[in-house]
Amino acid sequence: MGAWRPGRGRGGTRVTGPTARPDRPADTDRRGDDRRPSGGTRGDRPARTGGWGDRAGSDRRGGRPGRPVRPAVDLPRYAAYQAVAAVHRDDAYANLVLPAILREQGLTGRDAAFATELTYGTLRQLGTLDTILTAAAGRDVARIDPPVRDALRLGAYQLLHTRVPAHAAVSSTVDLVRTVGEGATGFANAVLREVAGQDVDAWTAKLAPTMAADPIGHLAVTYSHPQWIVRAFADALGGDLGEVTRLLIEDNERPPVHLCARPGLLDPAELADEVGGAPGAFSPYAVYLPGGAPGDLPALADGRAHVQDEGSQLVANALATAPLDGHDGRWLDLCAGPGGKAGLLGALAAQRGARLTAVEVSEHRARLVEQATRGLPVAVLHTDGRTVGADPKLPEGHFDRVLVDAPCTGLGSLRRRPESRWRRQPSDLPPLTRLQRELLSAALRAARPGGLVGYVTCSPHTVETHVTVTEAARRAGVPADFVDARTVLPPGMPGLGDGPTVQLWPHRHGTDAMFLALLRRG
Repeated sequence: MGAWRPGRGRGGTRVTGPTARPDRPADTDRRGDDRRPSGGTRGDRPARTGGWGDRAGSDRRGGRPGRPVRPAVDLPRYAAYQAVAAVHRDDAYANLVLPAILREQGLTGRDAAFATELTYGTLRQLGTLDTILTAAAGRDVARIDPPVRDALRLGAYQLLHTRVPAHAAVSSTVDLVRTVGEGATGFANAVLREVAGQDVDAWTAKLAPTMAADPIGHLAVTYSHPQWIVRAFADALGGDLGEVTRLLIEDNERPPVHLCARPGLLDPAELADEVGGAPGAFSPYAVYLPGGAPGDLPALADGRAHVQDEGSQLVANALATAPLDGHDGRWLDLCAGPGGKAGLLGALAAQRGARLTAVEVSEHRARLVEQATRGLPVAVLHTDGRTVGADPKLPEGHFDRVLVDAPCTGLGSLRRRPESRWRRQPSDLPPLTRLQRELLSAALRAARPGGLVGYVTCSPHTVETHVTVTEAARRAGVPADFVDARTVLPPGMPGLGDGPTVQLWPHRHGTDAMFLALLRRG
């Protein structure tokens, strides 16, 4: 077939020939071709982490120990492969495993940004990538050896969603396959050359059902979400497929980092100046971080601020600020781990002379809550929140404000945890909704007469929101009335619906899709 050197230039035009230079995605603006791996000029770091085999540490000329040979794949791509493989092999979470890999490989700056883009982008686009790879390979991706499959996904993502030139994406992926799945390089080369023959729009037009024939199937393939999740979003948005499309597009965008300036400890304007960020649009405590690693910020290290989506700040603040008659000093967070909302509530409680009891059933997460609330008027209980009435530390009819941030499918935070869209299944709903009802019933029992209960999920699925709240209130055995949650959110905030509950959305509010119901115990 002759020499094959297609590529993409910075302006998106096709370039060919030996002068074509590989390119990083626009946000990292780095070269991606023949260069030494960062983190070590001699390529010896991968050998230390067990990824390069015999490629480092020997002299090819005589087989003698000597100067290590440059590995076949640069470290950012290999780091992304390690993260994606861990997600699929070990059920790992990318937001936990990737930072550890970057630290181990010594990747920072643009190299870390490139590895992060490859990891999260590949996980977000996984459904569409697999559909295209199946067509290009002539076999279902499930039949491809897992290491080779993950390498192909990374290569296809570079070809279809970045400005890395095609020849660089193909050659680097073939080198990666040589490292992790030797013997499949010819197959990988052929598949990726086939993928490179069309752009992503042409592929999806070819492979996705038409919008007229199967709108849910069309959206699922085009925007890389499972069909059951697309259908759930459509139900929650009243069947408006235009809004569903905007939501799916937003889910596939890289979300900004939101910080919470803890009230009484740090003014949000001061935090914005300190980090070079911007005040949030809605939460009085929110700051948008422009980039970088938030863990390096002094304000987070000394407990004056924490990372928290603006939607989570809004729902916690709504419970804390809703009007309440009578005593207001005993607050309860019934599902507190890992501690973000407990941290905000604890800071608000400190300003008002209240105390927060934070309950967490997982020992590990209870320790995280203790760390997140250190120095605040918060008592952490390692117990099951459903033991209200049976545990002397959780008496019935005792608490003034109760938060139930219930375990859920997490469909509202898919932009931050992209692997969740492929990990969750409809079969997860029955046990989760049963747990949600039990926790909300316990919360209503824990609230004193006239006290407030806030039920929160990071999911817009109607079974986890309206159905759960209605059923739990009916079964709790204590009277409860809905409070219009819209009245305790910022004035003029758009798209809050008809009430009394509130559903936030990424495409409407720039937040995770948080649901809030406020109930007052009779």
